[in-house]
Amino acid sequence: MSISENLSSIKSSLPCEVTLVVVTKTQSLENIMEVYALNHKIFGENKVQELADKYKQLPKDIEWHLIGHLQTNKVKYIAPFVCLIHSVDSLKLLEEINKQAQKNNRIINCLLQLYIAKEETKFGLDFKEAETLMSSQEFSKLKNIAVVGFMGMASNTDDKEQIANEFQSLKLFFNKCKQMVTFNLKLEILSMGMSSDYLLAIQEGSTLIRVGSSIFGERN
Repeated sequence: MSISENLSSIKSSLPCEVTLVVVTKTQSLENIMEVYALNHKIFGENKVQELADKYKQLPKDIEWHLIGHLQTNKVKYIAPFVCLIHSVDSLKLLEEINKQAQKNNRIINCLLQLYIAKEETKFGLDFKEAETLMSSQEFSKLKNIAVVGFMGMASNTDDKEQIANEFQSLKLFFNKCKQMVTFNLKLEILSMGMSSDYLLAIQEGSTLIRVGSSIFGERN
């Protein structure tokens, strides 16, 4: 099927409360514009350099998400325009995002990345670390960021029960933390699910999915 057919098929099956972020990692400008022409304008990139380059070359009404691991020294390159950063896994990174947002006279929306997988390769905070961070005095001083939800990636496994359990654990934690509301903390987004497991993620309460290969085809 074509890019447009794949996109239409996925969007037609999504509940209205679920947002689709089309992952454009390594995709050509032509492929991205094919999606854009279908009036889809929410895109996600893994790498800062690729995101900054595409931002310069593509229409300015695109909503760009940074979904990959972010180093503190790279924040300045995306701070002027990024819409949502999915992968915040430390107070130090939040403080740098806050600093760069202040320089750009913006408030930058962020998701805390929570570690839910049974593998060592994933980044993220555990639940206790996340609670400690959100309750800390240091966090309460950050005026130019808003933590608007959580992101989690399940284990890379064919065991659907394990994946569902991991998503469930994050949904339960999300529900528990929703009562923690301050000027820079309002948990509304639960980002779980990619091409391989987004249907399962939606069943377990995801409100935002990140899909690339199911739209563009497998990357070479």
